[in-house]
Amino acid sequence: MSEPVTMYTTQWCAFCRRLKSQLNRDGIEVAEVDIERDTEAATFVVSVNGGNMTVPTVVFSDGTAMTNPSAAQVKERLRGLAANL
Repeated sequence: MSEPVTMYTTQWCAFCRRLKSQLNRDGIEVAEVDIERDTEAATFVVSVNGGNMTVPTVVFSDGTAMTNPSAAQVKERLRGLAANL
């Protein structure tokens, strides 16, 4: 359906699990990165979230990021990216 997205998560994040499940159900590939196991990923998440370590943070193929988005917001962004190709 679309290019994969990268989702920065933690093991305990219920919002992350729910969003990943919803996206997978819609055929959207998710590459998951646990920020508690990857310090560079944690630093990146803080840098795109105004100093906050907020998950889920979703990064798209063009480098843009969304913090704690709904599945509908992710799908809308992916449609926008596909339209620009």
